[in-house]
Amino acid sequence: MFRLAIAATILMAAPVHAAETKEQSCQYQADVVAAVQQARLDRVKERDVPAAIAKTGPEWPENYNAAIPLITPWVYEQKMRDVRKKDLSAAWLELCLQQ
Repeated sequence: MFRLAIAATILMAAPVHAAETKEQSCQYQADVVAAVQQARLDRVKERDVPAAIAKTGPEWPENYNAAIPLITPWVYEQKMRDVRKKDLSAAWLELCLQQ
C-alpha cells in the first residue's frame, strides 16, 4: 500500500490538463490500474506490460501511459489470488480521491 500512496502522490503532482478534474484524473489512473491488473491476469510478463496495454488502445489520455511503469510493480507484487478476487482499480481510485 505504501508504493500505491507514493505513486498516487507522484501522479497527482503531475500537471493536469486544464479541463480535467481531480476525479477524472483519479479515474484515468484507476483505469490504468485495471489495465495492468488485466495484463497480470492474462499472464503478460511484467516487462511486457506497457507494450501489451498499448496494443489495446487505452481510453485514457496519452500522458497517463507514464503511470504504467509506476503502477505495474505494485500490481505484480500482489498475490495472484488478490489480483483475481480484488478490484485493485477501486482501491486506487479511493486512495487517489482521498489525496
